[in-house]
Amino acid sequence: MKNCFTNLLFATWLLAFPSHAAAADPAVLRAEFIFEKNPVLSCHASTLVEASDGTLVAAWFAGTREGSSDVGIWMARYVGGQWGAPLEVANGVQSDGRQFPCWNPVLFQPKDGPLLLFYKVGPNCTDWWGMRRSSTDKGKSWSEPIRLQGTILGPVKNKPVQLPDGTLLSGSSWEGLKPGPDWQIHFERSTDNGKTWQFIPVPQDKDSPPAIQPSILVFPDGRLQAIGRTKAAHLFSTNSSDNGLSWSPLTLLQLPNPNAGTDAVTLKDGRHVLVYNHTPKGRSPLNVAVSTDGVQWQAALVLENTPGEFSYPAVIQTRDGLLHFTYTWKRQLAKHVVIDPSKWTLSPIVNGEWPAPK
Repeated sequence: MKNCFTNLLFATWLLAFPSHAAAADPAVLRAEFIFEKNPVLSCHASTLVEASDGTLVAAWFAGTREGSSDVGIWMARYVGGQWGAPLEVANGVQSDGRQFPCWNPVLFQPKDGPLLLFYKVGPNCTDWWGMRRSSTDKGKSWSEPIRLQGTILGPVKNKPVQLPDGTLLSGSSWEGLKPGPDWQIHFERSTDNGKTWQFIPVPQDKDSPPAIQPSILVFPDGRLQAIGRTKAAHLFSTNSSDNGLSWSPLTLLQLPNPNAGTDAVTLKDGRHVLVYNHTPKGRSPLNVAVSTDGVQWQAALVLENTPGEFSYPAVIQTRDGLLHFTYTWKRQLAKHVVIDPSKWTLSPIVNGEWPAPK
């Protein structure tokens, strides 16, 4: 009992006196935990969306620990200037009574239609399968879960994009594959708001970097770029010039990656924002970078730089132009940070080196 009370006091203190690197940055408008006390022991892999009425909805997986059978999908809604209490909205209980862990939720609001929740269920990352639920009341309640067809996983970690013709395009990946790299990315396209999907492979020979969890960026000329996680100490990049029907072989960016999840988004002004751990090892610091071409990046912000795990970020831009980030805070809590990108001070990242603070 004493330890629980101490942990609660510590979390409350952190809310009142944020200690992360972003706290003093003028671009940061708000930094908070989505919940002050976790109803379960651990949480990871948050996702964030702005529903059609402007409500923010966040989700994550949580339970005893990652991979435990009691891990479910939890959710909270941002109403009246504060996050509501977290609630479990999905679990891995099967019709025969067995229970498998849930993994990597992804929230997405299409231009038309209900709010979508994708997640994975299965004993591990090699043998999981994709699930989908929908909400017509901005995340207050959810439909019965539907298993995605065949080898379709749905967006594996990061949000889809919706192309001008209404097509949903999501980055996905499989782990434990042979032959070739044991991690391989692919894409999935849907023309019916996520009900059915087309599987799009990506060229990856035996020398390709093992890669998973793509985020998709959109360029004015229609070109698409995907960036994500690898085992090769750097972020990967691949491009498409035909609306995601085919993709170039993977290359590596100069930006480091410690085998940790990332996310990215294209802003309304055409710039691209990437949130990732700028380090070849560990999951701190957690950084934000900006680019106009997806190749050369500028340092924008350090969200966290103290010891510990700050990982698996998500980023969206809301209709008011602000950026919202969520991420894992030491596997205990989920953090939410709001940023005004007009107040950033940018510095070039040269040869993959994060610039020293001024």
